[in-house]
Amino acid sequence: MRRKVPEYVRALAKELRKNQTAAEQRLWQRIKNKQLGGFRFLRQYIIDRYIADFYCSKAKLAIEIDGGIHNDDDIKAYDQIRENAIKTHGIRVIRFTNDEIFSNLDNVLEQLLAFLKSDLRCNASSLQNNADSSP
Repeated sequence: MRRKVPEYVRALAKELRKNQTAAEQRLWQRIKNKQLGGFRFLRQYIIDRYIADFYCSKAKLAIEIDGGIHNDDDIKAYDQIRENAIKTHGIRVIRFTNDEIFSNLDNVLEQLLAFLKSDLRCNASSLQNNADSSP
């Protein structure tokens, strides 16, 4: 069953996909088509009434790319509210700045891949431990 999402949120996500920021475009070129460890990412993914820049369903991970505006106190407060709402869906959020994307994209990709792989190992270990403790 499809999630009930307000039409304005769907329209905004579609518009954001058409008009990505330069930093989003740069990262997307390196993570699309399962280029990063075989993980599939979606752009401008709707979670509740919020839109994540990128989302990996396998890892339940949202990636946010923050420009300079995110240094503003009001924006920081909104980002925290938004992040908390996303986390209520069991989704983790990792943030990178535009500067990180432009100055050291390889390091960003290494961090992402390490995060994704370590999380999957933890989840597999947790599942195995739960299976071992079952009667």
